[in-house]
Amino acid sequence: MPPMNIEQMIKARANGQCELCGAQDGLSVYEVQPVKHLDIESCALLCATCMVQIKDKTQTEVHHWHCLNDSMWSEVPAVQVLAWRMLDRLKSEGWPQDLLDMMYLDGERLAWAKAGADIDESHAHKDCYGTLLAVGDTVTLVKDLKVKGAGFTAKQGTAVRNINLPSDDYTHIEGKVEGQRIMILTQYVKRSS
Repeated sequence: MPPMNIEQMIKARANGQCELCGAQDGLSVYEVQPVKHLDIESCALLCATCMVQIKDKTQTEVHHWHCLNDSMWSEVPAVQVLAWRMLDRLKSEGWPQDLLDMMYLDGERLAWAKAGADIDESHAHKDCYGTLLAVGDTVTLVKDLKVKGAGFTAKQGTAVRNINLPSDDYTHIEGKVEGQRIMILTQYVKRSS
């Protein structure tokens, strides 16, 4: 969850409406992953309907997303990225491909959109607060951890830089602590901003 001042700025920017479909009920701030630096441009204000469908592909209602015809032109980077991802997900329907063909994202923004396009958040690496983790992130240990076979304890507050994410197990990350490559349960780390 973004800090309170960022959340207030996002709500003000969105004028109390979902930045994708314009709904005014059940609004909350959504961090568009993967994010290197949490700021107002990496988040969007979304309604519960958009949020559920973005997080769970099986809940996607194609007709709901006709709203992207308008929101894809937003100047907010997070909204552009979400619009691109949903259009890309739905492109087999025909009309979303037409919108994708009209849409322009610069190289960095397009890379961001593609990097998170296939994230299934129900089966993704998340820290102890539910924030999505990405390869190369830095995390901090939230408790002391005995490292089996290495004979030391990794202390709470230790930064683990440049993590790797095992593709077969989303409950663990891999990183170096005191020069040793170890596996760490995601429930014992928090993502550093």
